[in-house]
Formats: sequence, structure tokens, C-alpha cells
Amino acid sequence: MGRNGGEWARHWQSPELPGLDLLRAHYVRHTFPRHAHDGYVIAAVTGGVEEIGLPGGAERAGPGSVVLINPEVPHTARAGIPEGWAYATLYPARDLVAEVAADLTTLRGTPGFTAPVVPDAEGARLITEIHRAAEQGNVLAADSLLRIVVARMLRGHGGPLPGRPAPGAGAGTAERARAVLEDRLADPPSLEQLAAQLGTSPFALLRAFRDRYGMPPHTWLTDARVRRARLLLADGTPPAEAAVAVGFTDQPHLNRHFTRIVGVPPGAYRRERTG
Repeated sequence: MGRNGGEWARHWQSPELPGLDLLRAHYVRHTFPRHAHDGYVIAAVTGGVEEIGLPGGAERAGPGSVVLINPEVPHTARAGIPEGWAYATLYPARDLVAEVAADLTTLRGTPGFTAPVVPDAEGARLITEIHRAAEQGNVLAADSLLRIVVARMLRGHGGPLPGRPAPGAGAGTAERARAVLEDRLADPPSLEQLAAQLGTSPFALLRAFRDRYGMPPHTWLTDARVRRARLLLADGTPPAEAAVAVGFTDQPHLNRHFTRIVGVPPGAYRRERTG
């Protein structure tokens, strides 16, 4: 996303830092709809105020704050003041965080964060240093600082993620519905058809899915399509082909949803990964 009315963003990967996506941005009008990530979010707010909508309520993060979000936690984001917010974000994969937790902490089980927003000016500074080192091609410094930051956050604000509860009837129905939608991203059934296939009512399915995943099926489906499109774009698939492959009607349809959820247009996302 170029500089447009004060807004700019770069979402990229360094080939020498596998398992890590990076985003630096300043957003004013941009709002992120409800979505979730496969991996973790560790973000240093460097200016303005970000407002994050989480299952437990809204959180506000200003300069010197670090935002910590666990995998698959549904959330939104928007500016908390008219001037917007700027941040440097790390998206480490689950394997990377698990490796750091095993090597450098005493945490057992699946590691996670226990607080969504923490005041940590030094941690925020280190996160921006990771970005600076990666942008300068200093992979040794970036990788070293990354592990220091992940360990710092886990030691100060970490704990084992709760195990999945034994699924009741509603949760089991929601999980089966998700499996159907994953298999049929490009040609999903209607809510009524999906409910009939699973032997329940549309309203019961809607409630069960929202309880299990924090969003209704159609919102989850859009998010899942964007996640799949990210994989295709990273492999070099042109945006127009990726759009059709994941079930969007055309490239503008992909552009709209991809930009809202990821923060940059699909073409820019692809260029940063394929050169």
C-alpha cells in the first residue's frame, strides 16, 4: 500500500527468516474486519492509538505498548484517535514460537500470551529494531533479536494455551461445518444447505459456529479465502487467478477483502514475496 492520505504499509518476508511475516504501517481510515491468524501477532505501537476488538472486549494501545494475539483468536483493529496509528508488527509462525518457548523458557504445553496489550517500551523498541535489521539485510541481528523478543514476551506475559474443551453437540457441529467450508471454499453451500447437511437448523448452526470461532460462517469463509489466497500469491500465482481459485468472483472482489484483512493489496503482497 503506497502513501495515500498519510496511510502507508509494507507487508513482507525475508527469505532468510523463515516462519516470520513483517508489517510496518500507518493507518488512519483503514479498519481491519474480524479475522484471525494461523500464527501469533506481536506488534509494537509506535504512534497514535490502535483499538483492538477482542472476544473479551476492546483494548487500546498507544506508543510503547505491545499487542499480543494468539493463533486463531478473532479480532478487529482500527484507529483509536483521528490521527490513526503506526506500528511495527511481527507474525511469527507457531513452530518458531514453540521452538523459542522450549529453548528459552520453562513453559510447558502450547505456548501463548495471557495479556493482549502490555506496556513495554523496551520490548517495543526491540521489535522496531528487528524490522530495521531485516530491512537492512542484517539477518543475524534480526533473527537474534526476534528470539530475544519472543522469549521476553513469553517470560513476562506467557502461559500455556488452554486445551480444546471436549466438544459438545454445538462445537462438534461447528467443527464439521468448518471442515465442509474448507473443502468448498470456491463453491460453498448456503447456510440452509449446510445446516441440512449437518442435521441441524440454520439458526442453531449460526449460533454454534459463532460460539466456537468467534464469527459467523460467512465472515470465517471470507477470512479463510484470504488466507488461502496468501499462500497462492506467495507461490507466485497472479492475483486474478488466485481470486478465482479461492472463490472470489473476480480480482476486484479479492482486492477489496484482501486489503481490508491483510492491510496491503494482493499485488503488493505478491511482489514482496516473489521479487
